[in-house]
Amino acid sequence: MSRSLQTIYEDHHATERAGGFSVLEKDRGEALRRIVGKEKRVLDIGCRDGALTKHFTEGNSVLGVDIDRTALNRAQNLLSIEGRVVDLNGDWEELKGESFDVIVAGEILEHLYYPEKVLRRVVKHLNPGGIFVGSVPNAFSLKNRLRYLSGQKRFTPLEDPTHINQFSYAELISMLQKYFNNAEIIGLGRFRLLSKMFPNLVAFDLFFIAKNAK
Repeated sequence: MSRSLQTIYEDHHATERAGGFSVLEKDRGEALRRIVGKEKRVLDIGCRDGALTKHFTEGNSVLGVDIDRTALNRAQNLLSIEGRVVDLNGDWEELKGESFDVIVAGEILEHLYYPEKVLRRVVKHLNPGGIFVGSVPNAFSLKNRLRYLSGQKRFTPLEDPTHINQFSYAELISMLQKYFNNAEIIGLGRFRLLSKMFPNLVAFDLFFIAKNAK
């Protein structure tokens, strides 16, 4: 594991992300609770301090993994879940031989150097009929495109220096369909109806559900 990367995230979370921080927590939490259900073995990759994880722990066996040991310890103490320090950019050796009914990636793929490699590992660790669910920022919403045209990073996903990949609706669905037979994206944001009708242009967040791994 890269100690420098671990330090970057520990510092970033401590200085830029207050404890309990979660983008669109209510909307994403409700969706995750419904989709995950109960009596499942769940892997939450990049769970941080469990701000989102808490919405689907009830009735499930949850393993949370993160590169930030401090945040992970808080999640374990607050939620009584199992936790392991894992660099998701690595080989996932810490998860060798384990499989899960649901794998959650809430605002994680944009932080990874090679998201498709991670999707291949997700598929490897999913049980037959398992679900991969999560979200990414909509980096190319109409509002963000206008900001980019004016040379502005502020209030866009580019503002976060730990975001090393940026996703549009089309790119995300195309990537998911490479590895899953069924994949859908739901737009989330302030303007709920418009976000669902026009997720590529209006949604703040792209919430995905992928099933039947290839």
